[in-house]
Amino acid sequence: MAYDGKLLARARERLEQQREDNRTEHQRRLDRVYALVPEIREIDAARRGHMTKLVSLTLSRRPDAAEQIEALKEENLALRARRAELLVGHGWRDDYLDEIYSCPRCHDSGLLEGGQICSCVERLYNEELTKELSGLLRHGDESFEHFDLRFYSEEVDPARHISPRKAMEMNLAICRRFAESFPKVPANLLMQGGTGLGKTYLSACIARIVAGKGFSVCYDSAAAALDAFERQKFSRDAAEAAAADTRVKRMLSCDLMILDDLGTEMITSVSVSALYTLLNTRLVAGRRIILNTNLSTEDLEKKYGPQICSRLAGEFQTLPFLGQDIRRLKNA
Repeated sequence: MAYDGKLLARARERLEQQREDNRTEHQRRLDRVYALVPEIREIDAARRGHMTKLVSLTLSRRPDAAEQIEALKEENLALRARRAELLVGHGWRDDYLDEIYSCPRCHDSGLLEGGQICSCVERLYNEELTKELSGLLRHGDESFEHFDLRFYSEEVDPARHISPRKAMEMNLAICRRFAESFPKVPANLLMQGGTGLGKTYLSACIARIVAGKGFSVCYDSAAAALDAFERQKFSRDAAEAAAADTRVKRMLSCDLMILDDLGTEMITSVSVSALYTLLNTRLVAGRRIILNTNLSTEDLEKKYGPQICSRLAGEFQTLPFLGQDIRRLKNA
């Protein structure tokens, strides 16, 4: 994954706060135990003294160093056993005074051997990235359980030979399965239909579950997303170009990209090229995409050409959204 420096810094700040909280809790435990059982304080002091002697003996060339080191080890084992006995005898676990780590893999350092970023940092990074979804998760109740099928007619659409209610029941099931199975899903999703039929809402339901599982999710309108590609390439303002570059890298590398309102952007050779880059880069890397559009398949081909539409046909499962504008029905 190509990391956004700003978001990665936030993730590391949160990890450092966890480390500080763990250190504070560890010291609180020590203070409490030492006050109630002074013998444990004495044992810990003795063991620290043993460590100092052990280092000194290891560096020395005394002929009896090996014998003294072995004696120190045996004494230290006896002290550890007595310490554990005292802790358990007073109702604590024998590891109650061990150092506390939120991540057992990296001990809250954020790095593994070889300098690799630990999964705990990646999890925090994904949480920071998901906070950028505020434009999508704006209602706070986006869930499949709240998706109300009663707003969709049971009358069969003569052109589709299916009722809007039945079509949306199928879409709801597919979206739920996509979210719950992510990232092991068979295809990307193309949600296609008129305004106000629930495309963005179901995308938000998916995003909430996928993000909750620790995956990174990016959401943007097609107009804003493709504009970022253009600014990355052509902007003469260094700061603007750098911000656009960060945004583009985020869209290309996140686990799930949701592109909303495809077809409402200004169609130019640059925007079509940017869309192809976004789709092709993610598809080649096996990263999932959800596209939402009000356009028909014929309109999509007219706007974007056969090259892009062939990728949509081959790599996406199309979900037809039928019915009347739900927002208008609710207002009525």
